[in-house]
Amino acid sequence: MTAPTLDIHLTDDDLTAALRSDARRGLTSDPKWLPPKWFYDARGSELFEAITALPEYYPTRTERALLERVVGDIARISRAEVLVELGAGSAAKTRLLLQALGAEGALKTYVPQDVSVSALRGAADVVSAEFPELSVHGVVSDFTDTLRNLPSGGRRMIAFLGGTIGNLVPAERAEFLAGVHEVLEPGEQLLLGAGLVIDPAILVPAYDDAAGVTAEFNRNVLYVLNSRLRADFDPEAFAHVAVWDAQNEWIEMRLEATRDLTVTVTDLELVLEFARGEQMRTEISAKFRVDGMSAELAAAGFTTEQVWTDPDRRFALFLAGRR
Repeated sequence: MTAPTLDIHLTDDDLTAALRSDARRGLTSDPKWLPPKWFYDARGSELFEAITALPEYYPTRTERALLERVVGDIARISRAEVLVELGAGSAAKTRLLLQALGAEGALKTYVPQDVSVSALRGAADVVSAEFPELSVHGVVSDFTDTLRNLPSGGRRMIAFLGGTIGNLVPAERAEFLAGVHEVLEPGEQLLLGAGLVIDPAILVPAYDDAAGVTAEFNRNVLYVLNSRLRADFDPEAFAHVAVWDAQNEWIEMRLEATRDLTVTVTDLELVLEFARGEQMRTEISAKFRVDGMSAELAAAGFTTEQVWTDPDRRFALFLAGRR
């Protein structure tokens, strides 16, 4: 077994600078907003793992069941030599792909990407131990703007699972897909997981569970700002709100001030006023239609080779080739 390697293109200083920039831009906008990536400190990651086990939260288990059913087909069509996973985290679902691609006999290298050095190192060590024949080459970066740092060499398939594509607004999605297209060679592929438009009566509770775990996850972004930027938010003064935007076909998560508030963000030299009832957007989770996602892929230069959906058509996997 060869020890995994780790390329670090994103340091703690880089993350702090990005947080400062995002927070200043979002908190001084009208209406206020924050990007969802700042949910994920250690506590936020634990809360999200708890969310995935909730009865209301269907996306994770639906995608995994779908992947289990079709992973052999994906491997036979792709025969990738290099599997790149964006936002790898613990690489739990990826083991299905590694096993199937390994059975096809072409896979040589696994490239997990994530912003967290500790999460990536842990995942790389576990995968190396479980698949000693693989070369594991981790990349610490932000998938939205450092795709150029992904290693080349060998026929690659980039996997972007979990429905994370839905956290990007349309312009961001177009930029991201174009960026993936740019780093791939003709004939290489993107495996994309995307949640589908379904009945809001099922969709909304997935983001507003009865136990209140998602509410705590949503408020965690305020704890991050308090810790990282010396802000003085009172997270308990904000209520969790999840609404379905039928026009844009996405869920919006928001934090609503339950009373008039004055908040100081010391590191940004900002003093913010929140009126009672004022809402701040913290996440969108767009849902898609198969034809619409295929059109977005085509606009970025991809050909959709195959689409798989679960029996209830709640989730889809798109295998798209770079033209």
